[in-house]
Amino acid sequence: MNVVYRNAVPEDTPACFDLRGMTRENAFSPEQLGAIGVTPESWEADIRTGLLFGFVGLFDQKVIGYCFGVRDTGEVGVLALLPEYEGLGIGKALLGLVVDEFRRTGVTRLFLGCSTDPRVRSHGFYRHLGWIPTGAFDALNDEVLEYLLR
Repeated sequence: MNVVYRNAVPEDTPACFDLRGMTRENAFSPEQLGAIGVTPESWEADIRTGLLFGFVGLFDQKVIGYCFGVRDTGEVGVLALLPEYEGLGIGKALLGLVVDEFRRTGVTRLFLGCSTDPRVRSHGFYRHLGWIPTGAFDALNDEVLEYLLR
């Protein structure tokens, strides 16, 4: 499978919004995202201003996954992948691109919110890659994991 990775651009926002609702776990519809203050307009504006940066994975020119970080805070805000592309290393590659970008900008501590339920794929995924629980919880009641860059 030939997946193309590239920097996300504001015009990717509609595809990213649609994809987020189609993920196997932790799916958010556009309405649910709007309820927490994330709209296509706000996401696109944050990409345009550089507050959000990210990468998309494309197969046959279709967005099949993405990962975004919040430049000023070190937060990995979202990693989403269509279910039929799970287990192929695409999510790991997208996360790696975001981690590398944070490293280039000098951020030394990354963090993200993750389910506390070990049956949820993300629980084991991040821990396997070296993300460590902090004992703190975010506003969505997800456990905050951190990753220290050296």
